[in-house]
Amino acid sequence: METKTPQTKNWILQTHELGKSFAEKAMEHDINGTFVHENYALLKSEGYFSALIPIELGGSGISYSEMCDIIRIIGRYCGSTALAFSMHQHLVAAAVWKYKHKNEGAGTLAKIAESHLVLVSTGAKDWLGSNGELTKLDGGYLFSAKKHFASQSVIGDIAVTSSILKNPKGNNSVLHFSVPLKQKGVSLMDDWDVMGMRATGSQTILFDEVFIPEDAIALTRKQNEFHLVWNIVLTVAMPLIMSAYLGIAQDAHEIAVKSARQNRQQHSIYSIGRLHNTLLSGQAQWKAMLELTNDLVFKPSELDTANMLAYKTNVSDLAREVVSLAMEIVGGQSFYKLHRLERLFRDVQASQFHPLPKWNQYEFTGKQILGRE
Repeated sequence: METKTPQTKNWILQTHELGKSFAEKAMEHDINGTFVHENYALLKSEGYFSALIPIELGGSGISYSEMCDIIRIIGRYCGSTALAFSMHQHLVAAAVWKYKHKNEGAGTLAKIAESHLVLVSTGAKDWLGSNGELTKLDGGYLFSAKKHFASQSVIGDIAVTSSILKNPKGNNSVLHFSVPLKQKGVSLMDDWDVMGMRATGSQTILFDEVFIPEDAIALTRKQNEFHLVWNIVLTVAMPLIMSAYLGIAQDAHEIAVKSARQNRQQHSIYSIGRLHNTLLSGQAQWKAMLELTNDLVFKPSELDTANMLAYKTNVSDLAREVVSLAMEIVGGQSFYKLHRLERLFRDVQASQFHPLPKWNQYEFTGKQILGRE
């Protein structure tokens, strides 16, 4: 199912232009903890939310790697916008992979493109165990749960989520499904008051006895067991999400270099050299992630998933180190909230909390490697 990218728009150039306007209000949104509504309005008007969807389904058919680059660029101007936007895109990317490799989900992708829908993931806290409760009814289920870290939930249309169906014998199942956020019983908790990424609108979603029809169930799996679907989801999600943080690191690098040129210190040359080495390492790890995803032409495997999660940890560590080194170079001025680096430092800390956190990743990857010897 090969598609061609329209040549009528230079997405990279346009993203830089949009990013300049994003940067103007990034500090205001950060201080007030308000969602970047105007940034999303611009991205929607220019077709960014459907850009990854194939042309024949109403999208623009841009490549996966170009979408990663777009998010990286947005991250250089506003980390919150980049991260929130990446959450929609990783759900779209998984659907595009299924469409291309299994000829599934064409209707869903077409509807996203036609209606400019924003998808919200609740996967950050779900992982293998999920949470919440499903009660079986005729024709469906009643769903109750609290889903934290739901980025862009304040503007989202559909939540892609999961919950637990208990079995009296103890072999619980996890069911995956989508829920319209305007459905009865769905509400948002005004609880997104955090250290960084304050403008992502990641309010907790409260589901209170929401009816889920039987035909909405996309996947049923055993609780606390690794399912093959994660080999798709994690392989497409991690590069997109980490692109936002690489953009932040590149912005910090640029700020530090500019500062060092203006205020020559005895250690500046060595500090900039170390900073640049660290950024290059982060960029190399990020590019390795893109190679694994290979513009959505990949065969899912647990070893590749383990490697992808390892790259994610490395990019997170290196991005945070770049920002810290940049602050050392700039000096005490970077400690002021009025300085851009102070926000970048807080924003980049969130990179370590995406699945899987470092020690969970070490365990997961270690088991995969030892199991293959």
